Amino acid sequence: MAGPAADVAPDGRRQPGPVRTRRVRSVDAVVVAGYLGLAVLLTSRQWGRPDRLFHQDNDQMLFEWMLARAARAVTAGENPLHSAALNAPDGVNLMANTSVLGLGVPLAPVTLLFGTQAAFLVAVVVSLAGTATAWYVLLARRLVGSRVAAAVGGLVCGFAPGMVAQAGAHLHMAAQFLVPPILALVFRPGTDRVRRHGAALGLLVAYQVFVGEELLVFLALAAGVFAVAYALADRAAARRLAPALLGRLGVGALVAGTLLAYPLWFQFLGPQHYQGMPFHARGFQLDAASFTASARQTVLGDGYVPGLLSPNPTEENSFFGPGLLVLAVVVVAWLWRRPLVRALAAVGLLAALLSLGDTVRVDGASTGLPGPYRLLSGVPLLDLVVPARFALICVPVLGVLVALSLDRALALAPVGGEAVSAGTGSGGGAAASSGTGSGAPASSGTGSGGGAVADRPGAPVRLLWGGAVAAALLPLAPTPIRTVPTWPVPAFVADGGWRAYVPAGRTLVPVPPVTGAGVSPATFWSARTGLAFTAPGGYFIGPGTADDPTAHWGAPDRPTAALLRRAAETGEVPVVTDADRRQAVADLRHWRAAVLVQGGLHRGEAVRRTVDALVGPGREVDGAWVWDVRPLVG
Repeated sequence: MAGPAADVAPDGRRQPGPVRTRRVRSVDAVVVAGYLGLAVLLTSRQWGRPDRLFHQDNDQMLFEWMLARAARAVTAGENPLHSAALNAPDGVNLMANTSVLGLGVPLAPVTLLFGTQAAFLVAVVVSLAGTATAWYVLLARRLVGSRVAAAVGGLVCGFAPGMVAQAGAHLHMAAQFLVPPILALVFRPGTDRVRRHGAALGLLVAYQVFVGEELLVFLALAAGVFAVAYALADRAAARRLAPALLGRLGVGALVAGTLLAYPLWFQFLGPQHYQGMPFHARGFQLDAASFTASARQTVLGDGYVPGLLSPNPTEENSFFGPGLLVLAVVVVAWLWRRPLVRALAAVGLLAALLSLGDTVRVDGASTGLPGPYRLLSGVPLLDLVVPARFALICVPVLGVLVALSLDRALALAPVGGEAVSAGTGSGGGAAASSGTGSGAPASSGTGSGGGAVADRPGAPVRLLWGGAVAAALLPLAPTPIRTVPTWPVPAFVADGGWRAYVPAGRTLVPVPPVTGAGVSPATFWSARTGLAFTAPGGYFIGPGTADDPTAHWGAPDRPTAALLRRAAETGEVPVVTDADRRQAVADLRHWRAAVLVQGGLHRGEAVRRTVDALVGPGREVDGAWVWDVRPLVG
């Protein structure tokens, strides 16, 4: 795995194999430990703080619930694709939501032993550090010979501002550790073992579906653009590698299609499936100025400018700063003769343009210029993705470009009186020496009788370029993910006091029962108690009604749910009529309710008085207001 530089001793002789192996393993361990340490630091504001959630709190509640549901599927043998624990009596189609089974199933022991908050934080750490590590391995084995270059490239790929922003809310977008191995199989330089590598590709693709399907769509688009661009840049290599590549894709599609046939049927045609999205994806676009701005969760960031240039704090997917973009332009110009660099530039430029949405905006003002995203309006799947997330494709593009440039600069470093190239990885990888595709020699030259004189410009160039990379990356250094306070789960729910009120087949109804796209006590309480009870409502995507599959946030509104939500949103007690009371009884019967429970709410007094007017006075029990509605429902 080591590049040539790692094989050369200070006296110019090659190191023995075992010594080299131990050295490589220690370096790799240090790099991976560094990634893990940084990921733990970024999540530090929430460890041991059950009263805190990351800033997009409703999304964390959803993913905690999904992790709890995966653990339940493992221990109880329940259907992992559907759950009746929320949205009673209809349930939730988990394949049609971001169920992250690929994370939840392996993390089931953590969830069961330490709870959903700990499992969520471990998932964030694994997503960030795992993504960085996967790119580090791919870079070190295939593209560069310098471990330093690979480590810096992995750092960019795993901890860029967009990755940190997504990690605070969207596990399915931050967990990109399968992307490098998938790409390694797709673009494998060898032409042998087509069926074996194709089968492995199919398995990885199937697994990625259970981590995040949206990311797989981006990956397919980027890989397709890369393949076309590389073929145009190096047609001879394309002709030689195309048959094996197509063979691997064919075998992979067969394996993945076989494994995913039923889950995808369930997603698109199973119970509680839906069509479209419950929001206008086109509205989530980036401002062109965001690419040179600083994200709020970086050492130079603030909370004002990013709020003007991105849809919300979670979608700060660009924000690379001027330094990194200038650096990327210089790298592309410097290494332009390499087909790999030209293909990467094409992918990154297209992704950046797509992230600008239908109409290009600069500094908050519309330019009236149409964006390339309009071309995707009729393309299945692509027309449903959030445009702002296309910028996430730029993250590994920039990471690989930085690694290639550092590897080229470090290749000029004199070792034992010779300038040694750190050009090629191992493991049968594609040639990636500093001279490959550029016409430059791999080393500064050789002479007779003991080698050439050291390349004197090497050290200054190495220092200057290292300083330029540091100047571009240091302003992007991430800070711990911001947290916000949350209402604790009432002791009545957390300690199981509700069990005395809820017989088998009946539900606990959090108040308000349906919150649309807002914070859902049903989801949060269910997650933190390990799905101990069944509840109506929840935070998920489902059909509008039984007869209308149009996507809708949460459960369809029933009159009583809408009445209580208005009270929670306005803080005003509505006039309650006898018709409202009769409707409340009908809705409670539909939900199979046994008890209503109200925990902490910002306008809780208005909600409590509204419930009193509907079903009679409640009473305070263990930190919650409780209404026993069994006499009403029967």
